[in-house]
Amino acid sequence: MSAAIRASLSTAIRSAFTRLGLDAPDTINLERPARKENGDWSTNAALAHAKAAGRNPRELAAQLVDTLNKETPRHVTAIEIAGPGFINFRLSDSWLHDVIDTVLTEGVENYARVAVGTGRRINVEYVSANPTGPLHAGHARWAAYGDALSRVLVRNGHVVHREFYINDRGVQMNRFGESLALAKAGIPVPEGFYQGQYIRDWATHMPGGVDPIEWGCAYALQYQKDTLRRMHVEFDTWSSERAIAAGGTVESTLENLRQKGYLYESTGPYAAADMSTDANGNEAAIATPLDDGPHSPTTDGASNVGAPATWLRTTDFGDDKDRVLIKGDGTYTYFTPDIAYHRDKFRRGDLLIDILGADHHGYVRRMKAAIQCLGHSADDLEILIGQNCVLTQDGAELKLSKRTGDIIELAEIIDQVGPDVAKLTFLLQSIDTRQTVDLGELVNASMDNPVHYVHYAHARVYGIGRKAVERGITRVARANADFSLLTHERELEVARVLGDLPDVVALAGAERAPHKITTWVRELAAAFQGFYRDCPVLRDDVPESLRQARFWLVEAARVGLAIGLDLLGVSAPESMARADDEPVE
Repeated sequence: MSAAIRASLSTAIRSAFTRLGLDAPDTINLERPARKENGDWSTNAALAHAKAAGRNPRELAAQLVDTLNKETPRHVTAIEIAGPGFINFRLSDSWLHDVIDTVLTEGVENYARVAVGTGRRINVEYVSANPTGPLHAGHARWAAYGDALSRVLVRNGHVVHREFYINDRGVQMNRFGESLALAKAGIPVPEGFYQGQYIRDWATHMPGGVDPIEWGCAYALQYQKDTLRRMHVEFDTWSSERAIAAGGTVESTLENLRQKGYLYESTGPYAAADMSTDANGNEAAIATPLDDGPHSPTTDGASNVGAPATWLRTTDFGDDKDRVLIKGDGTYTYFTPDIAYHRDKFRRGDLLIDILGADHHGYVRRMKAAIQCLGHSADDLEILIGQNCVLTQDGAELKLSKRTGDIIELAEIIDQVGPDVAKLTFLLQSIDTRQTVDLGELVNASMDNPVHYVHYAHARVYGIGRKAVERGITRVARANADFSLLTHERELEVARVLGDLPDVVALAGAERAPHKITTWVRELAAAFQGFYRDCPVLRDDVPESLRQARFWLVEAARVGLAIGLDLLGVSAPESMARADDEPVE
């Protein structure tokens, strides 16, 4: 309904420009004023277009207001000039009554389902931890974000494919397997290998005579899948880096690049010891030219002099240097299967979204260049860089390292606080901000905990329904409910927040910002808790017609809460301790 109101006001304002003999603007900016006393909607149209109209902004605003008042748009009760030329609109409560009716008509399935995606296929890759141990608490942020973003994109009309990249190739896998074998044999695991207690625990389950790398990878991956499933995080595809490297995909990708003219060989040196990381944070010898110019490695005594390496001309598409794909000894750099992997992913999406950690800014430019070498647009790949989450306990920062054994398992947090608290906690802030989470506060089950606060609101909706059944009160047909009786500010605030949801869903999708859904859900919970406290529904002294209108408003709140909680991937409980304690009834 917010979108409908905005469209109605925009049409009326453009019409006013035309009736004044002026060119109607293509777009009209309309915003909700920060302070309620300034009305319900405000536009800067007079300020933005006064120069083109050859008039003073406030003069133009006055003329627009006079014209608008001759044919007042629906729901508008007053139009006022503010400041240097802003135009404020005040609406009757009837628009909020229409919001309630729309929410109830469209329901959980269809309300706030925005069709901006028009079926575009998007492949979203997230989490993608190494299969060298359990997921730790730091992975929770990526799991929560990727899952919620995928849900929001679906609500926006996209077809989403969720993918987990199994980084099961390289030095770290060898060290992981050796660590398991040593622990199985009762031999102390040396420094630089995996030291965690989980290594010793898992080694006790490892049968004799198996390849510790193969067994360990499978065991770790299943453990990670089980943990993510407990958080209601599922994937459509689990792509193995090792399978990609061994399955011919890399070779066909290299041949494709060679035919396009983007590969060249050089017998000059490359910095094989220049340690970088692949997209998932693994150390890798990503070879780079030793000088600043593209395509021109020099001989300055570095290793591999005379050994031909195969380079990709990523500088043709804005990279700061070309990248080695095949080293002088014939082995691939980590970048090579990454390119093949992204080429393969385009079978599952027209747009690829990779969600990576804060230390991968350098990866963005070279991978965008690589997909352009493959014939795609740079805009076909979005790489979202998130900031890390800092975990604290008793004021001290906790370090998370599977290699050294300092690890707080995500599974342990789920055991303590449940998947909903674990998940929603990591959706409170934008992914591009550094987040600090106190593990002690996570356990707090009071109303101060945002998860429980929202859960209580949803459970109280059902609590009202249960009490209605106990008292023999039934809800009349919606067509017979008179929403015009809902005039209390608490009632209207619930409707006002509900009306914002379609815009919030669209914005959360466009900005890749599912935390906006979290903020909205908390706002609706707060509005409903205020209504719950001040506006009795079932009490004997409430007139029947008002009771029925409020009863339907409760149902509208349920629809909104159910949509919001589903978009965040958390449960919507129908009962909780204290949820039925309703002083107003």
